[in-house]
Amino acid sequence: MVRKLNEFENCINKGLLRKIPVSEEKAKGSIKTAERWLGEAEKSLKFLIYNSSVLCSYLSMFHSARAILFYDGYREKSHYCVARYLEEKYTKKGLLETKWIDLLDYYRDLRHANQYSIESFATKEEAENALDTAKKFLERMKKLLKEKGAKI
Repeated sequence: MVRKLNEFENCINKGLLRKIPVSEEKAKGSIKTAERWLGEAEKSLKFLIYNSSVLCSYLSMFHSARAILFYDGYREKSHYCVARYLEEKYTKKGLLETKWIDLLDYYRDLRHANQYSIESFATKEEAENALDTAKKFLERMKKLLKEKGAKI
């Protein structure tokens, strides 16, 4: 019987997740980048630029999650694989709630639709929800880093 690879293993085998030296500095830098994207999302929402706000909110979430990978000594080559990493290394071990993976996947898909579809435009409500989610996501990733011993 052939064992089917899970999504995380596929990301590793395809080189979409790669081992790198562990770096608390890169993790801190990724958190700072997430905070800057969050600021951009807030500005965009204030000026009623909803698509931009959703994109910036997602990028804040992405960089927040990416900080975990840097801290653990991984580098991504795929936004999809960032969520698979968190799922495998944290959610399956009970260290991170499933809802955060679901939200990261949801906003990644929404960002993709907003960025590449000719018919997708974010609403004010979507932008507000994305911003609220990104703020909470950033705080959860910071908490996870602190639980691992990072000085964030």
